[in-house]
Amino acid sequence: MEIRFLSSKDSLPDISNIYESSWKYTYKDIIPQHFLESIPKGKWAGSITKEGMHSLVMTEQGRIIGTATFCQSRWAQYPDYGEIVSIYFLPDCIGKGYGRHLLNRCTEELNRIGFQKILLWVLEDNQRARRFYEKNGFRCTGEYRNDVIGGKPLREVLYLQSNPDT
Repeated sequence: MEIRFLSSKDSLPDISNIYESSWKYTYKDIIPQHFLESIPKGKWAGSITKEGMHSLVMTEQGRIIGTATFCQSRWAQYPDYGEIVSIYFLPDCIGKGYGRHLLNRCTEELNRIGFQKILLWVLEDNQRARRFYEKNGFRCTGEYRNDVIGGKPLREVLYLQSNPDT
């Protein structure tokens, strides 16, 4: 297993496929099925290298199996926080312990660029992800934001992690 920054040699459509596959698997009973089935191939390819975002990939035996994106907080009320925007894996790699490694690397990189406090948003109904983040030192603040995906009203809940030394 290797975790490294996305490089110009990596295929953006392949990275986008990780997002697409993960969404279809992870959000199966959360987001309407018709929406998940309508996600076009390559949907995220154009936004993976968005300015200000840092993307990591995880490889296993040369195959990219997961990806994560992080940045300075995009939320005005949290200007001194780093933000983990996304962590996604191919469905056959979910639940095998890879997520902890990618999460830790995001945290290390955010700390390295000066963020001792980290935030992330999770769909309220995504209980698996919520348990994962809680197990790995994040706490739900109770703050939420409303969203609509595929015509369905959903809520995202805010999780925070602070470096214990701060």
